[in-house]
Amino acid sequence: MNDAERLSAALTEIEDQYLWDADSALDQSIAIEEQALVLGDERLVTRARLCQANMLMRKGEVAAAARRIWKIHQWATDHTDNIVLARTHLVWANIHRHLGDASQSLEHSVLAVELLDDAATPHMHVWHRAKLADALGAAGSMDAARLRYAQAEELAAELGLPRLLMGMLNNYAYTEYAAGENGRAQAVARRLQQVAERHGFELDPAVLDTIGAIEIENGNYLAAERTLREAVRRHHRGDYEDADALAEFMLTLARAQRFLRATDRAQVSLDASRTLCVERGLGDVLVRVHQEQSELHAARGEFAEAFAVHKIFFAAHHALHSSQREAQARTRQAMFETTEARQEAARFREQARRDPLTGLRNRRYLDEQLPDLVEAGEELTVAIVDLDHFKRINDQLSHDIGDQVLVLVAKLLETELAAVSPDGFVARMGGEEFLMVLPGMDVHEATTQLDSIRRAVSTYAWDELTRGLPVTVSIGVAGLHENPNVSQAGLLSTADRNLYVAKHAGRDRVISGAPRDARHRSYRDGASAA
Repeated sequence: MNDAERLSAALTEIEDQYLWDADSALDQSIAIEEQALVLGDERLVTRARLCQANMLMRKGEVAAAARRIWKIHQWATDHTDNIVLARTHLVWANIHRHLGDASQSLEHSVLAVELLDDAATPHMHVWHRAKLADALGAAGSMDAARLRYAQAEELAAELGLPRLLMGMLNNYAYTEYAAGENGRAQAVARRLQQVAERHGFELDPAVLDTIGAIEIENGNYLAAERTLREAVRRHHRGDYEDADALAEFMLTLARAQRFLRATDRAQVSLDASRTLCVERGLGDVLVRVHQEQSELHAARGEFAEAFAVHKIFFAAHHALHSSQREAQARTRQAMFETTEARQEAARFREQARRDPLTGLRNRRYLDEQLPDLVEAGEELTVAIVDLDHFKRINDQLSHDIGDQVLVLVAKLLETELAAVSPDGFVARMGGEEFLMVLPGMDVHEATTQLDSIRRAVSTYAWDELTRGLPVTVSIGVAGLHENPNVSQAGLLSTADRNLYVAKHAGRDRVISGAPRDARHRSYRDGASAA
């Protein structure tokens, strides 16, 4: 076996693993890439980079994985490499799943199966079909999902892949559970446990999470808590890693504890899940965290808080699942007319450009739209809006209250901006920072309008939600024609400099036209200055 064959075999071992030590696999794939570069083998280099993207996603670094996947896909497309393309689309499908984008996840899952050929490994033939079934289930097309699960189950048994069969059955059982088919879920879970017993396998945390969820639906709450604590323990052991795994486990554990009326334990588990969702950008899990928080408030008799959180859940749920209903409607077309479905995919891009918590446009949308507005050279003003002392709300109240404040501020900004700049938009940049874009408006007029928006935020009836803590915003404004650096970066830099001045001038104010030598961004380095 020559060096290229040895590296290829090592990559196949990583690619076809069902459970990874993500850190170790990432290190291995980086080392393989370095050796492949010495050999000058582009295909091995690309496969190694795809493994790295997959492991980054597994570690929760979804954005980093997404940034890498584009170049890998381009290489595979240019070289008509169906195997690399199929694996790329499977990773891409998982990235979109982590972002709560069921429509795009389904489209990439279809492609990951369509591209399989005789060169595909047995693992690929089973797992790609199983992941397509997962995507179909997430889109609400259960009949089509069951067909694909059956194909994957039959193939796994025929090819002698019991570990993969367990993973597929775990996903199948959970999909039935999520669809409310508890009888079907229990039957699939029994088959899963039988496979484990027959082959002497330990149940991994994801399987235990599925079993625990089914135990909850059957009313066996104490057993469910034990099962889920064991899932968390095994996860912390470090043998298993997936970007949303621990967040899911803690959410399911919180449900079991709520049914046991152990509300203090449930809140601790739920807070841990929420923190992971925010850190890792797990939009679909975060929607369910909001729902469970509402249920937990109600279980404690905190009905006002339960109602407030339920409104947040409903808004987030509606934004997430309206796109999933669209995916369900076009499932048949995506399955059998993939080429046409890809041509029509632009109609379904909207959901990928929304912030899952607030429903506002996101940074991706901004980076697509703002350069064109700048290049057009027309009158244009942008404003960076930052909540003052937002950390205090999270620390003194809760992250749940903080989420509610963010949602309400987003709604105020969007509503107020629409009244003065119908062609404008608001985007959430991250955390407590937003960007407002006002086409066709000069800095002087925009500053006046933005000051009215600032007052709308500060005078809103916050007391009931924030228990007397004020909610205000500081705003830094920049106009295209006042900026010698006519670019998106230059425009945002000017707005950011003015925001810095607003922060250090006392907050709760709008600033434009600050001197160009004013320091900026340093306020972000210290939480006390937020």
